[in-house]
Amino acid sequence: MAPGEQILIVESDPDIADLIGRQSLQPLGYKVTVTGDAASALKRAVQTPPDLILANLNLPGLSGKDLLTALTSHGIKSPLIVIAEKGQETDAIQAFRLGASDVIFWPARDTEVVSIVERALGQTKEARERHKLDSQLKAANEEQQRRLRDLTTIISTAKAVVSITDQRVLFDRILESSSQLAEADICWLSLRDERTNTFVLRAQRNLPEAWAKKMNQPVDDGISSLVSLSGESLVMNGDPLQKFKIAALGKAVGVIPIKIQNEVIGLLIFVRKTNREIARETQILLEAMADYASISLVNARLFRALAQTTENARANEKHHQAVMESARDTLHGELQAATYPLNLVLTEMPGALNAEQKKALESVQAALNRISRSSEKTIITKK
Repeated sequence: MAPGEQILIVESDPDIADLIGRQSLQPLGYKVTVTGDAASALKRAVQTPPDLILANLNLPGLSGKDLLTALTSHGIKSPLIVIAEKGQETDAIQAFRLGASDVIFWPARDTEVVSIVERALGQTKEARERHKLDSQLKAANEEQQRRLRDLTTIISTAKAVVSITDQRVLFDRILESSSQLAEADICWLSLRDERTNTFVLRAQRNLPEAWAKKMNQPVDDGISSLVSLSGESLVMNGDPLQKFKIAALGKAVGVIPIKIQNEVIGLLIFVRKTNREIARETQILLEAMADYASISLVNARLFRALAQTTENARANEKHHQAVMESARDTLHGELQAATYPLNLVLTEMPGALNAEQKKALESVQAALNRISRSSEKTIITKK
């Protein structure tokens, strides 16, 4: 049995229509509709295109060839088999040129009619399958291209995180990439202010002026606070969104937390103006984008900490140098105070020194000189 294809027979002779429709095709399970003129057939085909049309070339009024032309002009792609009398081969050839798929020369046997009909329907089914496969292939290619574009965007953002030191430029790059991945019309970034413990606007794309002027201030959209408390991403569209302030911006939104470990330090928010559900894949990609934002913030913290450590080390070095110079000056003064009277004793003091006394004093003098030179070298080395 056939799977119930719709066949429209356009035949003014009721006997021929009965032989083809009721006796040949309906017993096989085809759903047959009969009309006696081309105008009625055209109207019916425009309203409900059949799977196959059988039309006599010798119709009253508009001919079968006229019907072919009219169907083509209306974009009806149902295959059409013409019914011609023997001797109308020239007319049949003209019908083929106008788009007919086959011809039945009447009178014809039931088996011949069924064979031609099944062949035409088989070709139509194959064409539909090819069109379906082509559409699936095109959709698969488009999806592959989209995935490749998204992957390229992710990689580009990853490189930006490690190469761009200006955080404002980096935030703009993250928002640009997020807008592309989410197919969003509006996107912004809020970061937690450590002093007030509130989330303030730090970067934005396409926010309305009334919202954008709140840069470096808290932005109450009615939904971000829920994510800051839960630490979980939230996507929403349609009617459930209407009770939140953010609904004034669009009909589909997503809020992605930016976290360091389990601590929410920022929020990535995007809005679509149209009511389109946000796919799970899109959410995952944006969560990856939020991770890159988190990495950039951690890098900024580490850079500030390193800069502070370096500054402290330099300050400690300066203090140590000052202490060493003070110790040198003090030691130098004490050595001079000790050496001067000793020199007097050795050179100018009345009274003779025996050899042992003089040798002892000279040893003390030499030791003091060595200490003085050693202290000078130590200070120079520290510098």
